[in-house]
Amino acid sequence: MLHTVYYRFLHWPIIVRILLLSLALICCFGFAIHLIEPKTFPTVFDGIWWAVITTATVGYGDLYPVTFLGRMLGILLVLSGAGILSAYFVSLATATATRQNAFMEGRGSYGGENHIVIIGWNERAKKVIQQLFVISPNRHIVLIDETLNMNPCPDNNVNFIHGKPYHDETLKKANIKVADMVLITADQHKTETEADMSTILILIAVKGMNPNTYCIVEILTEDNVLNAKRAGANEIIQANTQTGYVMMNSLLANGMSETLLLLLDRFNKNHFLYIGVKPEWEGLTITELNPHLLSERKILIGIQFNHETIINPPPEFQVIAGQRLFVISADQST
Repeated sequence: MLHTVYYRFLHWPIIVRILLLSLALICCFGFAIHLIEPKTFPTVFDGIWWAVITTATVGYGDLYPVTFLGRMLGILLVLSGAGILSAYFVSLATATATRQNAFMEGRGSYGGENHIVIIGWNERAKKVIQQLFVISPNRHIVLIDETLNMNPCPDNNVNFIHGKPYHDETLKKANIKVADMVLITADQHKTETEADMSTILILIAVKGMNPNTYCIVEILTEDNVLNAKRAGANEIIQANTQTGYVMMNSLLANGMSETLLLLLDRFNKNHFLYIGVKPEWEGLTITELNPHLLSERKILIGIQFNHETIINPPPEFQVIAGQRLFVISADQST
């Protein structure tokens, strides 16, 4: 029985073991001094108080032993107790440093929920984190990457998890089961086809653990767009296709790329935005709706409904509940 208790005790954290030893030592010395000098220390609590003060080397002087045996006990307490308490505080500092290092090196776990998980570190992920930090400073972000050795954004409320993102153990550390959204960026260290295969593999792993989370994936080749949809992607960013369209439009209309950057930048005063249809707008035609939007400094571009988007809808088109209006908004709060 004692052997089992001792074995379990050895498996406790070192800081807990030292704390228990310190408390036991203080209680033993407090009880002993009460027995040796009952007049000076009339209660056991007085003895424990003296043991705590003596061990901490504060020495208020309100209670102190007067007999030879009591003073010898005090010397023994100083020699043994100070060492144990010092070991406790050293262990406490070491545990704090170890936890901080684990946070910086991505060896810890995230315990929150409704967070955003970003998989893959690159300039695109960096830009996303920078904008999210300003727009939603209270939104928690978990970054998963296997190439980094340190948290690249320790000051931006970003929790870093080091590991392979398609491994269940890594996803569990990121608490993927209760994540709100997941953004999977293409691996810049691989070829386009290999990067897409890796992205789809990660997507399958994420959806396997949390089928309800909204997954946004970056796909480089058009051939793998359908595969990403089959794997459960809620939204696909066709990076090369979109970049190609921007390049082509810049050739036909010089300066188009700069204009698009301004509209996509959430730090810019005027930017793209989706808004819902207000109850008082239901049944209005586009002609009737536009004055309401202009009064709010919004310009209608299109309407999305049932996963389909109508750009520049005709004037007689009627808006109904459930549709989303694609606008250019001057409201910086949105």
